[in-house]
Parts: sequence; structure tokens; C-alpha cells
Amino acid sequence: MEKGKIILLNGVSSSGKTTLSKELVKILPDYFHFSVDEFDFLIEQMEDRENNRLIHVSTEYYFHQNIKMFSDSGINLIVDHVLHNEETLLDCLNSLKDNPVFFVGVHCPIVELEKREKARGDRQIGLSRKQLNYVHNQNESYDVEVNTFDNSSEECAKSVIKKLADVEQWAGWLTSINNINLAFEGKK
Repeated sequence: MEKGKIILLNGVSSSGKTTLSKELVKILPDYFHFSVDEFDFLIEQMEDRENNRLIHVSTEYYFHQNIKMFSDSGINLIVDHVLHNEETLLDCLNSLKDNPVFFVGVHCPIVELEKREKARGDRQIGLSRKQLNYVHNQNESYDVEVNTFDNSSEECAKSVIKKLADVEQWAGWLTSINNINLAFEGKK
């Protein structure tokens, strides 16, 4: 069975990943949207936080395993994610190293991110600023990068689709695996 393709959108909170994902699903009906926020909500519903009955494994670990499971089953995904720390980044890279990943960097200026955080009302103010200290700063090599402030979600989706068409040119994920592993080895 052929593995499902993964369009992995990486960007800080409020950068426009979910809006872009939904736009891509309209254009690519054989893909399914899979969000770390929605997955985190699922885990939260399983837990009983009032009685301290918690799942003591990172949500992202289970999220990455589910992405792999869907891809291994031939399901195409558009993944809405925040690779926000070393543990999450390395686990994602290692979990999906044998799957076809098209890596997309989603950007937005900090002033707009903070404006979106306030407008949403469901995000900790300052979260995106905090995440910017890590996200896009780990030698990531994207297949395409989009800016959701400078371009509409439709324009960003068209940029992704244009690059996505040439599967032979997908190199960002494997390059990122090599770059990031080398960088982390150098820190040890």
C-alpha cells in the first residue's frame, strides 16, 4: 500500500495554519485536516483534571503516532502543528522520517499575531511571541513558506499547491531531519 502524503504546516499559534488547512482541504478533497489543537482537546476530554487523573505522556507523541498511522494506511493529511520545542520537533522528525512529508512554514508578523491572539480570545496572550523564540529557528528546511499577513489564505493555498505538484522536489523534510539532527548533535 502506498503511504498517504502529509502536508505539514508548521507555525506559531495564530499564524493562520487552521485557516490555510481548511482552504487546502477545499482544493484537495482527497486530503483530511488533522490539527494538534483538536487532538489536544481530545486528550483533555479523556483526562479528569479535577482528580489529577492525567495522561503522563506528551500529547504530541500520540499526535505524531496518529499522523504516521494514517499515512501508513494510505490516508493523505494536512497537518496543522506547532513544532515548539526540542522534544516535539525531534519526536515529529523521528516518527515521520519514513513517510512522505511536504513541509510548509507558515509565517505572520508579531504585531498581527498579537492582534489575532486578542481577537480569538482562546489563546494565552504572548504565546505566539514565546513560540517565535523556537519555531522557524532550528534549521528547518521548508518545501514552501507562506506569509498569511501578506497573502490571503487562497493565495497561500495556491503557493502550496503549486509546489506540492512536483513530488520529486520534496526535500524539505529530509533536509530538516539532517540539519536538525546535526545541530543537536553539535550541542551535546
